[in-house]
Amino acid sequence: MPLSDHEQKMLDQMEQALAAEDPKFASQMQGRALASLQRRRWIVGGVGVVAGLGLVLVGVNTTMWVGAVGFAVMVASAVYAATPPRKSKLGVVGEDGSVSRPSTGKQARSRRRGGFMDRLDERWERRENNP
Repeated sequence: MPLSDHEQKMLDQMEQALAAEDPKFASQMQGRALASLQRRRWIVGGVGVVAGLGLVLVGVNTTMWVGAVGFAVMVASAVYAATPPRKSKLGVVGEDGSVSRPSTGKQARSRRRGGFMDRLDERWERRENNP
């Protein structure tokens, strides 16, 4: 369930306050999460390269197309492992170490265009904020 606009603003304010109060801790927490994301990418990429190599070896014994698919899997896995994860402006670090980025642009617009209950929630918040 996505956060409402008011909750998102409060969360952003709390993040900014934490970063202002203790910038070393905030950057350290964000750095650990990004390092774990990069480590996960390396592991997935390594498994993909090994699987692709296996397909190439099977392709040598059977047909050329299996080998070509294996080579494509190897290249795609290597590219996935080599590219860094996307960094957020001020990511939210979850309890499991994952970083969730604040929604901007298209995501925020699609959330605003959400279902009936989302529109009712927005109207209710506007009514409370503007008496």
